[in-house]
Amino acid sequence: MSREDKNSSPGSEASPMPDLQRSADTRNIPIDKVGVKDIRYPIVVMDKSKVQQHTVARINMYVDLPHHFKGTHMSRFIEILNQYRGEITIRNMGNILQEMKERLEASSAHMELEFPYFIEKEAPVSRARGLMEYQCRLTGTLGEEKDFVLGVTVPVTSLCPCSREISARGAHNQRSAVTVDVRMNKFVWIEDLIAWVEACGSAPVYSLLKREDEKAVTEQAYDNPMFVEDIVRAVTVKLQQVPEITWFRVECENYESIHKHSAYALVESPRR
Repeated sequence: MSREDKNSSPGSEASPMPDLQRSADTRNIPIDKVGVKDIRYPIVVMDKSKVQQHTVARINMYVDLPHHFKGTHMSRFIEILNQYRGEITIRNMGNILQEMKERLEASSAHMELEFPYFIEKEAPVSRARGLMEYQCRLTGTLGEEKDFVLGVTVPVTSLCPCSREISARGAHNQRSAVTVDVRMNKFVWIEDLIAWVEACGSAPVYSLLKREDEKAVTEQAYDNPMFVEDIVRAVTVKLQQVPEITWFRVECENYESIHKHSAYALVESPRR
């Protein structure tokens, strides 16, 4: 469905193929987003300690479509990705969005990347090292203005203050998922954002723990009980102290160990 393809055969003159996407539509309905979704593609992410980390992202790409056009050219999204092969980075996302606007003759472009990011993490006592995976997101929109949102989902341990208070022995605890999305006026490292969130749970989560580490982490959680409300408030206090962050949204879901349901809380800041 490429716009420039021509149909040619031996012994005949080449004739242009019809461009149905750019044919007129009379229903007078503009489309906010149209494009391609769920593309798996290699990207490069800036790593605080090793300069670059190569990973694979799940990518969505959209543009707006004026009411008078029947459709958009889906193949051009893939052509743009191929054009930036090996150069799809967080810092280069604005260029890709601009290319989308120009190639697809759109007034706005939107791109979403979701990707695993790995950090080497050291156990608290044994110092054993293991790779921790974090799910990260980058969303970019380019219309009259640029808008970029960086997101991470960080697992932490949470221990119930109520359970510890009323129980003669122990307290129930669970893994929690803290999801943070931020807008920035200056670059913030993914590693720093993750570290800030991890410090706000009852205890961090690790990929590798020896027995002495399990003891330390269990006791740390017991000494630092947190409701789901406590976690989102603690993260909020931390992010409010970071001048590079101009807006944030914090969500926490506790996958309860003694309840069928999850516990959930959310805080969203005003933009500044």
